[in-house]
Amino acid sequence: MTVLQAVRGQSRVSFGRRDRTALLRLTRPWFWPLGWGGAYVGAVLASRTWLPPLGTVPEALAVAAVLGPLTWGAVLTVNDLHDLPSDRHNPRKATAPLVTGALDAADLVRWHRRFALSALAVALVVGPVFAVGTGVVLLLGWLYSAPPVRLKARAGADVAINAVTIGVFGPIAGWCLYRPPTQYPLIMIVLGFLLGAALYVPTTVIDVEADRLAGNRTAAVTWTPEVCYRLGVLLWTGAIVLWLVCCRLELLAPGQATPVQAAMAPILLVVYCVLARTPSITRMAIVAATFGVSALDFLATCVTT
Repeated sequence: MTVLQAVRGQSRVSFGRRDRTALLRLTRPWFWPLGWGGAYVGAVLASRTWLPPLGTVPEALAVAAVLGPLTWGAVLTVNDLHDLPSDRHNPRKATAPLVTGALDAADLVRWHRRFALSALAVALVVGPVFAVGTGVVLLLGWLYSAPPVRLKARAGADVAINAVTIGVFGPIAGWCLYRPPTQYPLIMIVLGFLLGAALYVPTTVIDVEADRLAGNRTAAVTWTPEVCYRLGVLLWTGAIVLWLVCCRLELLAPGQATPVQAAMAPILLVVYCVLARTPSITRMAIVAATFGVSALDFLATCVTT
């Protein structure tokens, strides 16, 4: 055994003992449901079933792996690598693995490659269309965080890229398990974009001071938190109105105009207006979960009609 092989072997053992928890924390498991939830809506809308048919279970599991740990791992390793200047000024990121030293820059580069290649390999199990979509999302994740483009630090672009990847690509990923992506309803693209943008805008306010100190011109830094709050309310209101019109006119499935949809509309607006005023990741998760009640009722009509 050469010295180089010994060092490599020691590094692997050391990582296995010390840094598995740090790596898991870096991938932010609490974000994985964002991809899963959207994909589930798209899958049920396309298949009209709650659970994937037996013949598509392997593909469904592959989609879950790609939209969960693999893609988030690939995107967030790049994000943390280039966010270190702002993370050092951010109390919320005080326990981030790169800030604490649990992982170093070389670890993040290495794991980014592993996550990205694994995501593409697993995506091929689903099919070439899903693999291409995965590649596009990985590229957008790189452009979002890495200089010189660094869309995260460009007000408006930071909102748009998150709205597209989470609100549009996520549901289409589930849809393409059963139908061609070209058949995905246009109204769902608009709705997904509005929802994704409304949920993301307040998150720029959470880190506004750290981003300002680091020179990141995010939406909250450029437009001020108050403007971001008003924009979020406007986007969320637009999404609710479009959702009600979609249900009322039964554009996606018969029987969508249920009492639940009518009752949830004002609740959704109030919850957003209250929780997004002083946003946190937990508060915005509650907002998303509240919309999930309406989404589940909508999916029930798709399955039963």
